[in-house]
Amino acid sequence: MKNKTSKKIIVIILISGLLVAGYLVIIAFARTWHKTDIEFRIHINDQLVQESTFGESPTFAIWLENPVTGINQTVFVTKRAASGEWEGKTEVPVALPKWFEVYKIENRTKELPTFKKPAPLAITGATPKPGYFKTRVRVTPGSKWICWIEVNLAGDFNEYYQEYNETKKTTDEFATGQPALLYRAEFEAILGKVVKPEIAGMSVPGSPDGKIIHPLKGITTATDIFDEINIAIVRPNPKIIK
Repeated sequence: MKNKTSKKIIVIILISGLLVAGYLVIIAFARTWHKTDIEFRIHINDQLVQESTFGESPTFAIWLENPVTGINQTVFVTKRAASGEWEGKTEVPVALPKWFEVYKIENRTKELPTFKKPAPLAITGATPKPGYFKTRVRVTPGSKWICWIEVNLAGDFNEYYQEYNETKKTTDEFATGQPALLYRAEFEAILGKVVKPEIAGMSVPGSPDGKIIHPLKGITTATDIFDEINIAIVRPNPKIIK
């Protein structure tokens, strides 16, 4: 009699477990109903990283701009720029000039991110190693966006951007090499759409006219730091736990 009772209890527990699991799966899928994600897919050129003076992966930031309001929302920024960890330097304003400008407005500050006052953890990530990098952000289906991606590979010197210029007798103060490049893409968040950002210019702070974005000048290998880059509108991944 006891054995039959024990078996019934086990069966009830198993059925209850399956029902709970099924309920959780349904809830997970329900949370993604009529929602879309923007997925950023980037491939970092390993050869260029290895050929640069420091051999470190590039610093980069991704953000969205509302084309109607002009309000920006940072999606991702690599840890070095987000935390001000520049190995001996308190600031490197030439690393990501345009994103630093966006950061100041977003966070209502006049200062760049520092170790004591870093960028929010929600947007900060470890600097990806060469290879594929992906990140996502949830948006309203059908919403319109301008996407910006800024990238800088430190120490990627060339004939125009030299570590030390013999003629001018000047040194690259921040060992930046070629300036940061800015990619841009404008699109509507329609499921299945894939867009490829195009280079909008190079980011150079401190110009007399106050502009940061300029036409490319003297740029060579920097255009290949990301040798594959696209933005896809996809279904969110169902998650039982948020």
